[in-house]
Amino acid sequence: MRFAPRFMMAVALALGVAACGSSPGSRAVSGGLLGAGAGAAVGSLSGNAGTGALVGGGLGAVGGAVTAR
Repeated sequence: MRFAPRFMMAVALALGVAACGSSPGSRAVSGGLLGAGAGAAVGSLSGNAGTGALVGGGLGAVGGAVTAR
């Protein structure tokens, strides 16, 4: 039960900063940071936070750069 409040706070934080940045570079950085955090959280649940952070950071950076206007 202690996981739910932390998860909800992480989701609220991610949604609050999801649209940060207007250039492809700044969106790639913010997407990479958000992805790394999310990947580390998911990876820690499955047993390997480092790999989760690397994969999440890479996917977040690519996603942020691609979705820039």
